[in-house]
Amino acid sequence: MATIWNNHAAKNGRDASFAKRISSHLAAALVVFCLLQIFIVAKMGGSLVLHLGVIIAIGGFAVAARGLERRWQMIEHAGLSHSGLALRFRRDVLQLWAASLIGALLWIPVAIVYHALFG
Repeated sequence: MATIWNNHAAKNGRDASFAKRISSHLAAALVVFCLLQIFIVAKMGGSLVLHLGVIIAIGGFAVAARGLERRWQMIEHAGLSHSGLALRFRRDVLQLWAASLIGALLWIPVAIVYHALFG
């Protein structure tokens, strides 16, 4: 019985596939990206044009996220070692979260310039 639980725990724990783990990070990063963008544009007194820009940015993020997800599905089937996959995974997760946070914060200068030009 203990063997069954240990095997089940190993499958659901840190040994989960990298593609599934990157999908979880992508989903969370997309939610954070969306919420930050909406919050920033709303606080800056966003107009309809800025809100349409948010929709386009979220769509672009979703397309890029799907590409990253497909890349990880292919990388897992390439037969790389676990340490090689782990290194690539950490790098991609760091880049994903940096892009998610910095990309959302880019609306601050855009909104400032928009309000300076169009009032």
